[in-house]
Amino acid sequence: MSPQIAGPADLHMHSECSDGTEAPAEVVRQAGIAGLRTIALTDHDTVAGWDDAARASHESGIALLPGAEVSSKHRGSSVHVLAYLFDPDHRGLSHLMARVRDDRVGRAERIARNLARDLPVTWEDVLEQRSGDATIGRPHIADALVARGIVKSRAEAFAGPLHPASPYYVSHAAPTPLEAVIEIARAGGVSIIAHPAGRGTMPEHAIRELLDAGLAGFELGHRENTATGTARLQRLVEERDLIVTGSSDYHGAGKPNRLGENTTDPAMVARIVGAATGSAPVF
Repeated sequence: MSPQIAGPADLHMHSECSDGTEAPAEVVRQAGIAGLRTIALTDHDTVAGWDDAARASHESGIALLPGAEVSSKHRGSSVHVLAYLFDPDHRGLSHLMARVRDDRVGRAERIARNLARDLPVTWEDVLEQRSGDATIGRPHIADALVARGIVKSRAEAFAGPLHPASPYYVSHAAPTPLEAVIEIARAGGVSIIAHPAGRGTMPEHAIRELLDAGLAGFELGHRENTATGTARLQRLVEERDLIVTGSSDYHGAGKPNRLGENTTDPAMVARIVGAATGSAPVF
């Protein structure tokens, strides 16, 4: 194990490059304040924050695993695949993430139009919630609803007007988890299913198909996982000798998740580093 891979390690966090509320460098700074020694930046379907996070990581002495959280869907249910240490210039994975980002913007506009039929919120209100070139998504719509005083929090927005059962909701296009895992592997990355034992749990036969395609493991330490679902996946971990991670899924002020509330054993981090060929950690 590299002596530079140290704990505590938190391998799932977001910046304002996707739906977090802090700049990548600030995420790294907050991680240091929280006592973390190894982290991963995993913005949704983008590597836009990698360079800023890398500079801040190098300056702070915190090990960084550049990554992304790749959006996918299994039979209509969202499945998020955490990708670590892949080649950011790999054509297949880059195009896959770009397609998701492009569709997310169009989807956000359609949702905003639907909301505007009944609520005092506009697309311009949503645009005001974006930081820099971040891809606009439902969190920015939620923030617009909060700013307008229509709801009190992102959580209330997602439980109400932005819920999939809401008449305002619009679905989005996404690759299958199998396509995501295959492209991550082709890009030299390591794939881990995020919060796999929470809502939208995949059936075991589908999970085994992902494992056969190169899925490396599961994020079993996450506040959304259920005890029953975690126990079911733990059996697969033992059977296949899989990688297990624990993470906060930090979004700054966007979610109540706190840095370091779940962490990953340094030995598991070392396995991710050892299996990746697309890019290297930043020390």
